[in-house]
Amino acid sequence: MNDEIAGELASEPVRPPATRTSPRAHPPAEIRSLARGHTKAALKVLVGIMRNDSATPAVRLSAANAVLDRGWGKSAQPIESGEEGAETIHRVERVIVLPHDAAGGGERG
Repeated sequence: MNDEIAGELASEPVRPPATRTSPRAHPPAEIRSLARGHTKAALKVLVGIMRNDSATPAVRLSAANAVLDRGWGKSAQPIESGEEGAETIHRVERVIVLPHDAAGGGERG
């Protein structure tokens, strides 16, 4: 890379990556309501694709999975810890701090 290009790249501001507020952000209530109004029609399309012998097996499988997910929910996915046979243990601990302890007031007498 020549020095001119390297200098231009170095002087460009670095932008932080775009962040989402939630990995599964919910659409506005109005959009959800409109989409839910088409539930029966969408389900009929999925079942039609699932039963269509001329559709590819991958498409039929995808439609069948979508129908099952909507009727029964998605199956639970195991969480991988990265270590074979390792078990993750979570501990929730409640600590009660009395106001006079927090302010350094010590014991009341």
